[in-house]
Amino acid sequence: MTHVQDITSPMTSMERRATLSLSSIYALRMLGLFMILPVLSLFAETLEGATPLLIGLAISVYGLTQAFLQIPFGLMSDRFGRKKIIILGLVLFAAGSVVAALSTTIYGVLIGRALQGSGAIAAAIMALAADLTQEVHRTKAMAMIGASIGMSFGVAVTLGPVIAGYSGIQGIFWLTAVLSFLAIFVVLFVVPNPEHTKVHRDAELIPSQLTTVLKNKDLLRLNYGIFILHLILTASFMIVPLLLRDAGLVAKDHWMVYLPVLVTSMAVIVPFVIIAEKKRKMKPVFSAAVASVLIANIGLYFFNATLFSIILGLWVFFCGFNLLEATLPSLISKTAPGDLKGTAMGAYSSSQFMGAFIGGTSGGWVYGEWGASYVFLFCACAAASWLLVALSMNAPQYLANLLISTEDVAEKNLDAFIADIVAVDGVASATLQSSEQVVYLKVDNAQLDKDKFQYLLGQWSKA
Repeated sequence: MTHVQDITSPMTSMERRATLSLSSIYALRMLGLFMILPVLSLFAETLEGATPLLIGLAISVYGLTQAFLQIPFGLMSDRFGRKKIIILGLVLFAAGSVVAALSTTIYGVLIGRALQGSGAIAAAIMALAADLTQEVHRTKAMAMIGASIGMSFGVAVTLGPVIAGYSGIQGIFWLTAVLSFLAIFVVLFVVPNPEHTKVHRDAELIPSQLTTVLKNKDLLRLNYGIFILHLILTASFMIVPLLLRDAGLVAKDHWMVYLPVLVTSMAVIVPFVIIAEKKRKMKPVFSAAVASVLIANIGLYFFNATLFSIILGLWVFFCGFNLLEATLPSLISKTAPGDLKGTAMGAYSSSQFMGAFIGGTSGGWVYGEWGASYVFLFCACAAASWLLVALSMNAPQYLANLLISTEDVAEKNLDAFIADIVAVDGVASATLQSSEQVVYLKVDNAQLDKDKFQYLLGQWSKA
């Protein structure tokens, strides 16, 4: 029976279940990784052998193992099955949490955090999401999973100081282990099983495409950006908790700073996201966000002795940070060809995790050598280099990705089908991948003639 794809249709109940359950797995894992971020430097004095450099390394070492192992885990999920690899990753994550929870030395926490990062399941989750969703709903599913990361970060940064205030960092690690097993339960009993597994170029890194992606200067600029953004984030969290404590705020009350700062900064950026996307002012909005990160760090370099100045600096920083976290993936999606998106996102994620690793390690070293203010100076220099790169970037094309299955189009008709699709107003390009039976499209949603597009899908599916 021929099935006509509907580009305006809602997700099916199975697709919603798959997307929400996979989002929850991603969120539970990231929640465990991020909860330690705002508290480890505060409680590290109880750990034998702790130094500023080793504390920074303990905060960020997960980024190193994550960056190196996420691509192998994604490739293994193609061969051995998505769920098996996701469960393996969650077991490693739980094991790392237990090791860290039982440790009384900074070295034990280091090993535990490295093990946590080795459970690099992001690529496998995205691939499973692709297996479980129709092509026309793929972008929506990926966006929902991406949103879960931002939510988990906000919850983690707020919740971490509360838990650590009552049970120490060991309590956070034990909770993280519990969350890992909860995520395994979701994988086994909530996430649907895919009917078949195949490679998805929009969701997975393809090794043979990596050279092409790394030669794209526009994508390299964006990779540099996410590298610098997470470098600054992890370096900052090496010292911000200490400064809040020195300003008179006890650890368990740090959430009183983080929660309002995150909520209000999120509210402030909404109009700017609309201006960037709807009014097509992405480059100036993006550059302004990078500038706000630079201004925040310059301000914190000069003024970090009072609670008010720290809160104001954090608020300016998170206005820029949240806006950049919202726009960077969008820019990757706009910039990368449709059939290179998965590879582009894989390189982008690796850059993000390497930035976190370098940031925490460098922040700890700079703090140990010269003090807290110079960490902000280091971050300001990094942000300034990014601003120069951002100002030189090309204005993006405002094109979205759209996938269309060709399973119901006769092979002899494929060329004519693609020619008709490309002729539709709003369709910028089409790339056929015969092995996947998919056409990767770049479309301008503001100009796309959806009625004609849908008509052609129906006509060619019957041909």
